[in-house]
Amino acid sequence: MMQKNDGEVLVSFRNVQKTYDGETLIVKDLNLDVRRGEFLTLLGPSGSGKTTCLMLLAGFETPTSGQILMDGQLLNTIPPHRRNIGMVFQNYALFPHLTVRENLKFPLAVRKMPADEIDRRVARVLAMVQLEQLGGRYPQQLSGGQQQRIALARALVFDPKLVLMDEPLGALDKQLREHMQIEIKHIHESLGITVVFVTHDQSEALTMSDRVAVFNHGIIQQIDPAITLYEEPANAFVASFIGESNSLSGTVEQLNGEHCVVRLDSDARVTARAANLGGTGTRTVLSIRPERVLLGADASTCENRFSATLKEMIYLGDQIRARLDVAGTADVMAKTSVAHWDSRLQVGDRIDVGFPVANLRALEPM
Repeated sequence: MMQKNDGEVLVSFRNVQKTYDGETLIVKDLNLDVRRGEFLTLLGPSGSGKTTCLMLLAGFETPTSGQILMDGQLLNTIPPHRRNIGMVFQNYALFPHLTVRENLKFPLAVRKMPADEIDRRVARVLAMVQLEQLGGRYPQQLSGGQQQRIALARALVFDPKLVLMDEPLGALDKQLREHMQIEIKHIHESLGITVVFVTHDQSEALTMSDRVAVFNHGIIQQIDPAITLYEEPANAFVASFIGESNSLSGTVEQLNGEHCVVRLDSDARVTARAANLGGTGTRTVLSIRPERVLLGADASTCENRFSATLKEMIYLGDQIRARLDVAGTADVMAKTSVAHWDSRLQVGDRIDVGFPVANLRALEPM
């Protein structure tokens, strides 16, 4: 397997902006480096700028200002077919009148490769996606998952420097989608190719990526490995968009290096980890994941400990989800294993709840 060179940059966006009407910026002052060999996902809600960013890189859109470089070469004026970039779309974009093999040959024939080299490459990518027996079929004779594999093979057949994927798994059912996530990740790892992947599906981004860039309103809110995004969100938007998070509002009373004291709107005080806060007296949103909330005896030694009302219990087989009214905030969710749950608890009962300082983050409000 080829190894990633974490210090080597393949693609650079430098101060890139994009507007369609001269007023609203879809992409705002984007500075982004894509490392050679990495799997980078652009994640965000609809209209956040992630797909526009991908289209700028592909050459289907032109930056209003700024520069895009690949291997140090300015791409702004280079047409899409000369960028040596493979693309995989949600709708597959296969030629319906060509067989699978002819679809795969097409990008090689356009590049005027010798016939024997074309045959060798087509055979190689068909084997890679495990569809060697289907080369003579037409796209409409294939399942959705098979069509997506062929679309992926066509993007890889000419050994591009970069592969772009725009919501490529959006049309597949859940089980096949999850299978294809693993397949694509394995192909990426075995070839050492550079992939930029666009999705609005957070679990897909966390599963597949080396790094994830979270977009909102045309700006990257945070770019980090999945575990960092989840455990150490930079602001309230990232915390709410990546995974499930509880939010409690308050005002910063003290700042002590990495920690702070926050007075909640209910007047209760908590100690939390400080992240990008403006200073004392400013508003903050406290974020904690449901699985980090401590319940019952587990909360007894916690610095931030409260008595809460149990509003609802949801049994999930191996887990219990508990909805709580705690510290003046309704609908705080906690998640715990069935083995840790006190089966005597009933809705309406009081229960001790703890918010560990290490897992409670004070963030800038959205």
